[in-house]
Amino acid sequence: MADNSRQELTWLANSVLQPGFEGTTAPDWVRRRIAEGLASVVLFGRNIVSPEQVAALTASLRAENPDLIIAIDEEAGDVTRLEARTGASRPGNLALGAIDDVDLTEQVARDIGRALRDVGVSLNYAPSADVNSNPMNPVIGVRSFGARTDVVSRHTAAWVRGLQSAGVAACAKHFPGHGDTNVDSHHGLPQVSADALSIARTALPPFIAAMEAGARTVMTAHMLIPAYDAELPATLSHRIIEGLLRGELGFDGLVVTDGIEMGAVSDRYGIGGATVKAVAGGVDAVCVGGESAKESTTAELADALVHGVLDGTLPEARLSEAAARVREFASWSAGLSRAATRDDKHSDIGLVAARRAVHVHRKPDTGAEFPLVGDAHVVELTPLMNLAIDGGTPWGVADPLRSLRPGTTSVRIGESELSVGDDLLDRVAIGPATGRALVVVVRDVARYGWMAQALASLVRRRPDAVVVEMGVPTDKRPGAVHLATHGATRVSGTAAAEVLVGVR
Repeated sequence: MADNSRQELTWLANSVLQPGFEGTTAPDWVRRRIAEGLASVVLFGRNIVSPEQVAALTASLRAENPDLIIAIDEEAGDVTRLEARTGASRPGNLALGAIDDVDLTEQVARDIGRALRDVGVSLNYAPSADVNSNPMNPVIGVRSFGARTDVVSRHTAAWVRGLQSAGVAACAKHFPGHGDTNVDSHHGLPQVSADALSIARTALPPFIAAMEAGARTVMTAHMLIPAYDAELPATLSHRIIEGLLRGELGFDGLVVTDGIEMGAVSDRYGIGGATVKAVAGGVDAVCVGGESAKESTTAELADALVHGVLDGTLPEARLSEAAARVREFASWSAGLSRAATRDDKHSDIGLVAARRAVHVHRKPDTGAEFPLVGDAHVVELTPLMNLAIDGGTPWGVADPLRSLRPGTTSVRIGESELSVGDDLLDRVAIGPATGRALVVVVRDVARYGWMAQALASLVRRRPDAVVVEMGVPTDKRPGAVHLATHGATRVSGTAAAEVLVGVR
C-alpha cells in the first residue's frame, strides 16, 4: 500500500478514538495526534484541579482544532469528574427519580451543562438511561433514575433537554440497558437473560425517550444479550448496533463505546481486538480511559484499526463512515455550544434537589430524640466503590454534621477493619456513643453482607439509633429513624445533616 494511503488510514483511525490522558495540561503527544486526525479527547478527575485550570486546558486543546470533541463522564451524583476532589454539588439520578419532578431534573441538568460548557466541555457521557431493575446491580444503582421504566424514561428525556439547552451534548448510556445485571463490566462480562420482548418493554424506552429529546450520542454496554446476539457483547455486536439501534430504533447519530479497556471486552479480545470488532460492528467512536491513558495505547489502537483494514477484518468503508459521523457530530456539538445562552447566575439548585430527595421514616414509640438534641457519634460503614466512582471523592454525613454540631465525633469502618477483631464495634462505635445519639451511615447495605451484619448488631444494641442510607434504599428501614438520601454526594450529606439537627 502506498504511504499516502496508509497515512489516510491512520488519519481515519485517529479520528474515531476518544482517549484520555494524564496531567492537567495538554501533553505534546495529544497535540501531535490532533494534528494527525485525533478528533476527540476525554477528561477524567486526574485532569481536573479547578474550573479555571480546566478552561485553560480545553482552550489549549481547541487551539489545535476548534471543533475538537472534549468529553467527560459527569453524571453528577456519585459519578463526578468535575468535582471529584470536593464531592458533587448536585445529586445524582436516583435522587431526581425519587423526587419525580421532571422540571427539577431539567434544571439540575441545565446547571451541570452550564458548568461544563464554561470550562470547555462539549460532550457529556450522561445520562445513564439504565432501568435499575436488579437491586443487587453492582455498577448502576444510584446512577439510575430508578427501577420503573416510565420514571427513567421521562427523567432521561428531561436530563437530555436540560443539558443540551446549556450547550453541551448528551449521551444516553449504556445501550441497550445495564440495569438488569449482577456483574460489573469493569471486571467481567454481564449477561442479560431476558427475552427481546421484555427488553423492548423495560430497557429500551428510556433510550427512545433520549433520542426523541434530541440526544445525538448513545454509549454501548459491554454485556452479552443472547436475545439479540449469543456470541458478541453489545459493544461489538452488529446485530445490536446496526440491527437494533440503527435499524429498529432509527438512530443515526454517534455511537460510542464504554471504556474499551474494561475487562468485559478487553479480557476476551485484547484492547486492540475489541477496538477493531467494535468499529466493524457499527461503533463510530472508541472511548479509551481508565488506566489506558497513554500515548502507547492510543498508538496501539490506531495501528490495530489500520491493520484491520489491511487484513480485511475491518472494511475501509466502515471506518470512513465512522470517521464521517465523528466529524458531523463535532461540527454539530460545536454549534450547540455557540448557540447556547450564557448565564452566569449562581444556582443552588443542587442543594434544593438534594433536600427534596431525603425521605424520613420514624418508628413510633422508640424513645429516640429526633431531630438530634445533643452531639452525636457517627459510624460510617464504607464499601469499596466500583471503578465508575472515584474512590477519593468525599462522601458521608459526619463532616457536614460536624459543621453544624462541632461536637460531633465519628469513625469510618470498612470490611477489612471488621475482620480484625470481634470487639471493634464495641470499641469504636458503641463505646464512644455512650450518652449521645448514634448515627449509622450505610451505602447500598443490601449488597454487602458484612455491612448488613454490622448494622444489625449496632441497631440491636442501640434501638434508638438513627440510620442514614446513602445508596439504593430497600423496604427494610432499620433504626428508630431511617433517612434515605438516594445518593452519597456532598450535597446529599449536607441535606441529611440538616434533617438530623432540624434546621429545615
